[in-house]
Amino acid sequence: MTENLNQEEAIQDTPSEQNADLTQQTTEPEATPQDELSGQESTGGHDGDNQEEKEGLEDKKDKKECKESKKRELQKQVEQLTAALAEEKDRYARMFAEYENFRRRSQKERENVYADAYAEALGEVMPMVDNLERALQCGEGEQLHKGLEMVMNQFQEMLKKLGIETFGEKGDTFDPNIHHAIMHEDDENLPENSIVEVFQRGYKKGERIIRCAMVKVAN
Repeated sequence: MTENLNQEEAIQDTPSEQNADLTQQTTEPEATPQDELSGQESTGGHDGDNQEEKEGLEDKKDKKECKESKKRELQKQVEQLTAALAEEKDRYARMFAEYENFRRRSQKERENVYADAYAEALGEVMPMVDNLERALQCGEGEQLHKGLEMVMNQFQEMLKKLGIETFGEKGDTFDPNIHHAIMHEDDENLPENSIVEVFQRGYKKGERIIRCAMVKVAN
C-alpha cells in the first residue's frame, strides 16, 4: 500500500514539474534581431580598434623608413660632396704646382735670354774697342783717321744686327716726337721746320725710340 502511495505522489509531481519548466521557458526572453545587431556592433568595435592600431603602427613604420631613407640619401650626398671637394683641392694643388714650375722656368729663360743678349752685345763691341786701341797706338794723321772710320763702320754694322736704326739727317723735317731742337736758325732760304744741323743722331728699334736726335731747326 505504501508503494502505491509513492507512485501516486510521483505521478502528481510530474505535471507540476512540467508546468515549472514551461513557466521558465516562457519567462526567458528570446533573442531579438536588435540584440544580435548589438552583439555584432560590439564585436565590430573591437575589430575597428584593432584595425586603427594596426594602421597606426604601419604609419609609424612607414615614417621611420622614410626618415631612414632620407638620412641615407643625405649621407650619400655628403660623401659625394666630400669626395668632389677633395678632388678639387687636389686639382688646385696640382695646377698651383704647375704654375709655380712654369713661373720659375719662365724667369730662368728670361734671365738666360738677357744674359745671352748682353754677351752678344758685348761681343759686338769688343772688336770696336780693339780697333780704337790700334788707332791710338798708330799715332796721329791718316792712320788714326782710318782706324776711327773702321770703328764707326763696325759700330753701324753692330746696330744693324741688333735691329737698331739711326735717324736725324740734315734736311729732314723736324718732328717733336723724335727730334729734340736745342737751337734755332732764322734763314729765309731754308724750308721752315727743316733740320739745319745734327748734333747727335737718334736711335730706335721698331717703333720704340731709344734716343731722340739733337738738332738745329730753321724757323
